[in-house]
Amino acid sequence: MRLSAAAAVAAALIAASAAAHAHVTLETAKAPAGSTYKAVLRVGHGCKGSPTTAIRVRIPEGVIAVKPMPKPGWTLQTTEGPYSGSYTEHGRTVTRGITEITWTGGPLPDAWYDEFVFRARLPDGAPGTAIHFPVVQDCETGAHRWIAIPEPGKTAADHDEPAPAVVLMPKP
Repeated sequence: MRLSAAAAVAAALIAASAAAHAHVTLETAKAPAGSTYKAVLRVGHGCKGSPTTAIRVRIPEGVIAVKPMPKPGWTLQTTEGPYSGSYTEHGRTVTRGITEITWTGGPLPDAWYDEFVFRARLPDGAPGTAIHFPVVQDCETGAHRWIAIPEPGKTAADHDEPAPAVVLMPKP
């Protein structure tokens, strides 16, 4: 299926809107369905002046083969669990995998910027579908819960703390 020009523009606007209003964003806002995706979570500030001490990202259903990147000065932990269905990865059936990644450490001062990275295989899906990665950002004082997923007819700009998202594009 080919993505129409109007749908491509709409997807790009949704992604740009999300990036403009979110403070934990994904560096790459669109990727081909079913592809291996390098997710770079960009953290632009702390919590009302307080340094960031943890970043926790929930991996959505259908995103598999997750491999987080260690980060000097931070402890990396993963949570594994069952998938709601089964998937094929490199010719074998997988029914469980990483469902959450947590980096703790730092602290990352409020005035500094940093990135947290993992790679994963995106689901096969219709072009224009947004895949959301809810993130909780803990700070020495307070937290941000970047977990809002827009309902139909809404965009990330309609939420104070939207979840970072990648928009699926057609397979090459």
